[in-house]
Amino acid sequence: MLFKTFLFLVGYALIVISLTLMILYTNLFTIGYNFLEFVQYINRRFVIVYFIVGLILTIYSINYKGDR
Repeated sequence: MLFKTFLFLVGYALIVISLTLMILYTNLFTIGYNFLEFVQYINRRFVIVYFIVGLILTIYSINYKGDR
């Protein structure tokens, strides 16, 4: 139970951090980036990896049945 809670909190924190950074990166629109360049910029950053790992950890912690 403690392991599932830890995985959920770590996954949730990674998702929150990555989405916050993605929102902050929307400031790129003010300097002339279009949406395609924005998506390419996000994909080149490590933020997308944080989001995917956080999503996997969260889904795993919710669906993991445990030993009981």
